Amino acid sequence: MSDDDLKIENNTFLRQYEFKTEEGLLTIEYQDQGRQLFLTKLNLPSKQISLETVEVFIAQVLETYRDSRIKVMPTSPEIAKFFKKYRQKYKDLLPAGITI
Repeated sequence: MSDDDLKIENNTFLRQYEFKTEEGLLTIEYQDQGRQLFLTKLNLPSKQISLETVEVFIAQVLETYRDSRIKVMPTSPEIAKFFKKYRQKYKDLLPAGITI
């Protein structure tokens, strides 16, 4: 699965990013604090969803902030684990002084 396969929507009313799969709806809940975005919870529809799909979803959400001044704080354990795994690629999205 490539990044181009995903149709991610930002549901601002529910404050979550959404991606519909055959298995159900993947979501990342967030809190927007102006210059910081807290990614608070990753919701998976089932255990059947592939790790690759989950990682591509998280990566695409993060890429939306690549060229912005907004910093991302992964407070969800699963998203923090993703940040740690891909530390070099996404460390510039973290606020100053934060390491994972």
